[in-house]
Amino acid sequence: MDEAIFFDTLRQGLWISVAISTPILAVALIAGLIVGLFQALTSIQEMTLTFVPKLAAIVAVFWVSMGFMTSTLTAFFTDRLIPLMEGM
Repeated sequence: MDEAIFFDTLRQGLWISVAISTPILAVALIAGLIVGLFQALTSIQEMTLTFVPKLAAIVAVFWVSMGFMTSTLTAFFTDRLIPLMEGM
């Protein structure tokens, strides 16, 4: 395998991983900011208050974006990785 093909495939895989993880990480960030602001305003320092809403938001976004993630990964494998494996 040529180095250019290897690095291009690696680059494309990394960009796909960024695209797949962005919705979940963005929602976790937003939920953490909202909960942190709520805790600062009310002076409630309960540890489960930070964990449970973020976990619920992450699970909800994961459930909604599961189709996008699956189709993106399937397309990457069928269009890019499987032809490279068959060519070897």
